[in-house]
Amino acid sequence: MMRRLRPLRTHRVVLTALVLAMLSTCSPKPGSLTRVIEGGVLRVATTNSPTTCYDGPAGPTGYECDLLRAFAESIGVKLRLVYVANGAQAVVRVASGQVDIGAAGLNVTPAYGAIVRFTRPVQTVRQQLVYRADRGKPADLDHLDGQLAVPAGSSMAERLAQMRIKHPDLIWLEVPDAGANDLISRVVDGELAYTVANSDLIAINQRTSTRLRVAFDLSGTENVAWALAPTTDAKARDSLFAAVQNWLQALPEKELARVRDRHFGKFENDEYQGVVRLVADAEERLPKYRQFFEDAAERYGLDWRALAAVGYQESKWNPDAVSFTGVRGIMMLTLDTAEHMDVTDREDPRQSIEGGARYLAQLLRKMPPGVSDPDRTWMALAAYNQGLGHLEDARVLAQKAGKNPNRWDDVRAALPLLAQERWYVDTRHGYARGGEAVHFVDNVRSYYDLLAWVTGGRSVAPSPAAQAAAVKSASDPQDGPAEGVR
Repeated sequence: MMRRLRPLRTHRVVLTALVLAMLSTCSPKPGSLTRVIEGGVLRVATTNSPTTCYDGPAGPTGYECDLLRAFAESIGVKLRLVYVANGAQAVVRVASGQVDIGAAGLNVTPAYGAIVRFTRPVQTVRQQLVYRADRGKPADLDHLDGQLAVPAGSSMAERLAQMRIKHPDLIWLEVPDAGANDLISRVVDGELAYTVANSDLIAINQRTSTRLRVAFDLSGTENVAWALAPTTDAKARDSLFAAVQNWLQALPEKELARVRDRHFGKFENDEYQGVVRLVADAEERLPKYRQFFEDAAERYGLDWRALAAVGYQESKWNPDAVSFTGVRGIMMLTLDTAEHMDVTDREDPRQSIEGGARYLAQLLRKMPPGVSDPDRTWMALAAYNQGLGHLEDARVLAQKAGKNPNRWDDVRAALPLLAQERWYVDTRHGYARGGEAVHFVDNVRSYYDLLAWVTGGRSVAPSPAAQAAAVKSASDPQDGPAEGVR
């Protein structure tokens, strides 16, 4: 369905409305570190986007979100996210004192800088104009053939306003309730000719759309930072700002690079190297843990090689593996999942494998009755990676497209759509890196086949009694019934 864009609003009009909105709200509350710590909550305005925050299998994640959570933990408070449509709305929330921090892919610009106070950079980007491949590449801003739109009040709108000096005939549309990711999706779908966005967001979108093209840069390198309310009372306000600044300054570059690589790094595609590495690890590492995999698999009615394949995909069978977000161990369990699975030490190989097996068995049990094997297994693996909620969203999308939501191949095709705003905006759980779930399942299937070849023999097949016991032990009385397609 085609979505109509809102009427043209100039950048000056949008900024005026932004300031009025700021003044019409309550007076800014002191950004005191003491108040935040005593309240136990850090309030952050953000956007639902792959470069900021989205709902992952272990809870909210995303480049800025992972950093925010780490900062919140460093001062002993919980992170509370307030989702807004775009960066301009995040700035309003900060300036009006409704939140403590704005973290929404905010470029440091003079217009924003007059309203909020920016921290040290958390990312560097370039603003780029994008188009769909079949439209043809425009030579410059004077040769655009179609509508150009950007989020209202955004740094992109501010950039275009600056460039109008050299391009007096330049016209663009500012869309009040849309984010950059949404407008990129509209370009890909042919609803919009051009938009301007940050290079990191464009690069992520190009993973899932071969039609998205960059025409040219509109800026040099720009800083992306977090926004806090401006200073009026140094004693009350500077404490939180100083805490954020000090934490960012002390953050090791190696750790920051790990977070960047997790969210912006390229997928591994060298299958040959993967085969060579698995064969070597199957000889050197697997013997230490094989009995644990076999015991847990028999207990929960699984094929031990499938369980081992999940462990290899997650950690390469490294019991000391840990991510920046805190998942750890051979099966890379989150703290919440570990507690729910009665795992007291995630780095203990036996406990980690036991917890991963029980969790996978629960996911298999929660698959709708109409999903049969082997599709049931592949979908449970996708849920292991991205969460049951996002799997259900993909099944809904498959059904709406006239496909079979109980068939893995159809759900597999729908999962990457969860990274595109035109699709995820109407789902229950929002943005997800659905393509990674596909990548995860494909890898586990390949590793399973390789393990069957490397280890030889038949799988350790559980007895009927063991299978019945597995269903009971994998069940949790607190778990609700599996969600069906809505």
